[in-house]
Amino acid sequence: MKKEIHKICERYRIENYTINDDGSIDVDGDVGISERGLERIPIKFREVTGYFDCSYNNLISLGDSPKEVGGGFYCSVNKLISLEGGPKRVGGGFSCYDNNLTSLEGCPERVGGYFNCNKNKLTSLKGSPERVDRSFSCGWNGLTSLEGCPKRVGGDFYCYKNILTTLEGCPKEVGGLFDCYDNNLPAHVIYDPIAEIKKIHRNNKLKILLG
Repeated sequence: MKKEIHKICERYRIENYTINDDGSIDVDGDVGISERGLERIPIKFREVTGYFDCSYNNLISLGDSPKEVGGGFYCSVNKLISLEGGPKRVGGGFSCYDNNLTSLEGCPERVGGYFNCNKNKLTSLKGSPERVDRSFSCGWNGLTSLEGCPKRVGGDFYCYKNILTTLEGCPKEVGGLFDCYDNNLPAHVIYDPIAEIKKIHRNNKLKILLG
């Protein structure tokens, strides 16, 4: 088994790794396996101290992804229908834009950087991280409400280009811009949530295009 693992690591230029008893590997550093035409993660990972980039492939599953990533986790531009099997802890950003996701179930509870799930097929944000330390972006989906979104977003919150009719369920804390332009928000449903966000962060600059 170890001989085969060494071959795979050599093929994908994975360095500074340790083989665990269960056949998984820990990597002290970054893992870059993007643009390889992969239909599956080629080896079982457990921990990666740097970033993990498997974007621009043909993945339909995140099985064998690392459970902990010290840096960012990038799986954008694949054919993913689920985030199950992905990391439980991510110290940096988490990018899964341009996939076929219908749910965010399987996300880590907290993301230390930004979170980008733009251009999927989401109708709900159920399963989102509880907290995102930087920006959160869920544009270009089919969202009709914000129920299930993070409770706290340290940076900007982007929910533009959806079909929202209400802002109910929006984050209780937003550190930057709250951007919900190009939705179907009638004026009478947007005042209370906006007032609540402005009360917490007076420097927000809300930009809205009413549908």
